[in-house]
Amino acid sequence: MAKKAKKKKHEEHVDESWLVPYADILTLLLALFIVLFASSSVDQEKLDKMSAVFTQVFDGGTGFLEQPAPIQSPNAESDQQPQQNSAYLKDQKELAEIKDSVDNFIAVNEMEGQFATEMTDEGLLVTIRDSILFDPGKADVKPEYIPVVEELADVLVSNPPRSIVITGHTDNVPAGPNFSSNMELSVMRASKFYLVLLNSNSQLKSENISAKGYGENKAIAPNDTPEGRAKNRRVEVLIQPLVEEDGSAAKKAE
Repeated sequence: MAKKAKKKKHEEHVDESWLVPYADILTLLLALFIVLFASSSVDQEKLDKMSAVFTQVFDGGTGFLEQPAPIQSPNAESDQQPQQNSAYLKDQKELAEIKDSVDNFIAVNEMEGQFATEMTDEGLLVTIRDSILFDPGKADVKPEYIPVVEELADVLVSNPPRSIVITGHTDNVPAGPNFSSNMELSVMRASKFYLVLLNSNSQLKSENISAKGYGENKAIAPNDTPEGRAKNRRVEVLIQPLVEEDGSAAKKAE
């Protein structure tokens, strides 16, 4: 009888689908070390670059590092900028409203030639020619103009209260026998005006108002003409802002 051919046993096939190629293991280990290094460095730029690398390695899609940084971004302070600007703009708007009130006061009293208003970097500046307030060589406010100062005091009331600085100025003509210098005359005029203003409205507080004089040292026009000297003889009332441009509380003028 012919011998039957022995059937060869089929070799059992081992499922190797669970194996990970050696190169992939190295890639994953490298990725792990990079993540640890980037996290320890806390560098947003590095994290962004790593995210781009991993996106390419894993064939597209959103990088898993494209998440908010675990620390505050260097630009986080800019989030506060809108609020700071808002407070500053609100304060400037309120100053502008006070200016409108003063301008209306000037128009009603027909004093455009004696009063002037201007918005400056230091606040709202109200300039009053000394001819309407004082007699030559004297520091007392003319009695007939005290009601005008009292009405101005009502306009200057604000909530919260603002700092108000009153400054006296003269020309270069000697002050006369009643004062030792133009500096003394300017200080006394500012002080007298300050007292009338303060006593005109109980809502104005002395801690928010100051008075000082500069004599002829801060002229705004040449003193070689009558017109120039008339401009230099003045009292200035500065209503200061409450908020600086950076959002911080404004400091009182020296």
